[in-house]
Amino acid sequence: MNATATLAVIGGSGLYSMPGLSETRELELDTPFGQPSASIVVGTLENQKVAFLARHGLGHHISPSEINYRANIYALKSLGVERIVSISACGSLREDYAPGQIVIPDQIYDNTRLRARSFFGEGLVAHISVADPFCRDLSDQLETATKSAGATVHRGGTFITIEGPRFSTKSESNTFRTWGMSIIGMTASPEAFLAREAEMCYAVMAHVTDYDVWHVSESPVTVDMVIETLKKNTLKAQETIRKLASSLDSQRRCECDSALASALITDPARIPASTKSKLKLLIEKYIQ
Repeated sequence: MNATATLAVIGGSGLYSMPGLSETRELELDTPFGQPSASIVVGTLENQKVAFLARHGLGHHISPSEINYRANIYALKSLGVERIVSISACGSLREDYAPGQIVIPDQIYDNTRLRARSFFGEGLVAHISVADPFCRDLSDQLETATKSAGATVHRGGTFITIEGPRFSTKSESNTFRTWGMSIIGMTASPEAFLAREAEMCYAVMAHVTDYDVWHVSESPVTVDMVIETLKKNTLKAQETIRKLASSLDSQRRCECDSALASALITDPARIPASTKSKLKLLIEKYIQ
């Protein structure tokens, strides 16, 4: 595969473009799973081939439950992308993770209900391992870049993904806290799982915008609150990505690129030709 880009940034609420890219092109892609959220902008940043995708579409017109996550990840895979950094807004479920700070989580809890969570099916079964759902190697490099950009960053914690698009009730928020959740958002699932199925490294730069609704001395979360904090953090996010691009290790020092090696269980002779064709991009290393 000739790589158009090796690093991708998926921008969430408040980040809809990637300033600093040079030699840019906009690619309108289609996939076996439909079209991605928006055209993908590819270019060069610090001598690194980078792709940018606005998760919610330009103008933020796609609800979290309506995002075509499979098309987004598949499209990036088709460009040769090996690593994805997700930039996401989140609420804090911990006193010490304060608004304006950054969290790079190491675990995820999927509390969504309405989303397609896998590329597989239609005669081909894969049981992917996601015990550690975020790439540790990429998360390490992202942490270093975030600190270098001058942000206050916390490493670790569980990111619970809710269906949305509404915010939590106080009862839900307090329940998530008793479960040991650290931050809350609406888009990390199934993105992380699909990236693993596509054998891509995936890490999250989560921007804490609020204390959800559990904090009795703080106002309940609102859209205005989220956007205001994200505006303040946008420059930090952009500087982090620039520093990550300039220092990114050319070699992947993880097992993400072989995640499917032990996941495919179906007898190749029983896989429909149409499914093999549809998933060729993902499985051609293992099944012809």
